[in-house]
Amino acid sequence: MNKNNLNKIAAIEKAICEKYGEEAIQNPQANWTEEKEKDYLEQLKGFYDKTRRSEAWEEKIDIDGVKVSKKLLSRESLNNCPVCGNLPKISMDDVCLVKFDCCSFCYFKYVDGREERWSTGWRPEIKKDK
Repeated sequence: MNKNNLNKIAAIEKAICEKYGEEAIQNPQANWTEEKEKDYLEQLKGFYDKTRRSEAWEEKIDIDGVKVSKKLLSRESLNNCPVCGNLPKISMDDVCLVKFDCCSFCYFKYVDGREERWSTGWRPEIKKDK
């Protein structure tokens, strides 16, 4: 490096110091201590543990091309509709089975607009053909 480059660097550093203060031109390691390092490593470990738990909990399941969070959907709920006995055919059936314990057809027929009655335990009487 020649003298002109060093003068230019010093001038830039001086301008930064005047505009942003003395801390802006300090070496980042100047105020770093062993205690701060240990604290930082503990925080980093906690962050990665939390991220790992969150990723495991939010694992996605592919259902007919739709990704659904594992926490919202369990595989046991993908059986027949308890009301009409039909198998789930579309992703809306899966959502309704999880939330209302019926398929989307039964949801629109019996639940839509009557969620309070449904949540209290009312279910339709389905007559089975013999």
